Amino acid sequence: MKPLTLTDTVAAEFAPETTYLNTSSIGLLPRRTVAAVKATAEQSATGQDGADAFAPVAAARASFARIAGVPEDRVAVGTAVSVHVGLIAASLPAGAEVLCAEGDFASVINPFAVRGDLKMRYMPLEELAESVRPETALVACSAVQSADGRAADLPAIRAAAAAHGARTLVDATQAAGWLPFDAGSFDYTVTGGYKYLMAPRGTSFLTVTEEAQESLTPIHAGWLAGEDIWGSTYGPVGELARGARRFDEPPPFLSYVGAEQSLALLEEIGIENVRDHNLALAGRYREGLASLGHTPVPADSVVVSTPGLAHRLDALAAADIVVSVRAGNLRASFHLYNTGADVDRVLDVLAS
Repeated sequence: MKPLTLTDTVAAEFAPETTYLNTSSIGLLPRRTVAAVKATAEQSATGQDGADAFAPVAAARASFARIAGVPEDRVAVGTAVSVHVGLIAASLPAGAEVLCAEGDFASVINPFAVRGDLKMRYMPLEELAESVRPETALVACSAVQSADGRAADLPAIRAAAAAHGARTLVDATQAAGWLPFDAGSFDYTVTGGYKYLMAPRGTSFLTVTEEAQESLTPIHAGWLAGEDIWGSTYGPVGELARGARRFDEPPPFLSYVGAEQSLALLEEIGIENVRDHNLALAGRYREGLASLGHTPVPADSVVVSTPGLAHRLDALAAADIVVSVRAGNLRASFHLYNTGADVDRVLDVLAS
């Protein structure tokens, strides 16, 4: 039997009814994900839910660990990036300096800023590595900027932080799922699951290196944070999980039923294949924009942000093309369910 191609796999899983170029806002759910969530919800409604509710959480954790290139015991699950970042923010001593990229996504910055007793410093993304200094306690940035798709120079940031004894926090929400990513190279990473990982809302992942683990207090630890879960249901937890699971939030189980399926699909296809497909479409779109006289923000990314085109959002929407406006620019973002025809369609509307 002839092996399935990426096109075959995608056709079996997705049937968008619009030209959907907005994964940086929210990814489309695969059919298998929707089916699994529906089936589990039906079981719960009829009192026939005899399955292990924790199994999909464990499967999603393991799958994300493989995608992120870290051992499974380095991954904590949760519901939102801001909650993970809040955990890290709560661990810093008063007066600690946090270095962030100017204009980065609020969930990466605000948990630190609202404390009021940390020293916040903001620098342009391109100057982040050279701006680390001995007083810096933590460097926090997104791997790929939500607003315009620019990618951080992560190796340079990691090296500068190590040279000055600072820890690193990377938000991989706009990268994980299409960009091969070594989460273990950073003290902490956070990833929202509902964009390029195509999981339901309410799924997110925190990775913590073994060295950095003791720097965090599991402030929202409940019984699920115990090494022996079923032996931790009453009273203080006797022993916290030895790995990053001690930082788990209580997971929304239906969301993780879906996440298990979405992450499995990405593993079947291969992140490198997704990257090549997505970048080819983004490159085609950039070339088309240039032919129309428009210059997008320079970025080797699947996120393409173009100044001067925000006013075309309504015309695109009228043509059933879904994009977004961020930071005053028209933003299109490409994922595995997009095709060259999608690119041509949006360019045709912009040319009219």
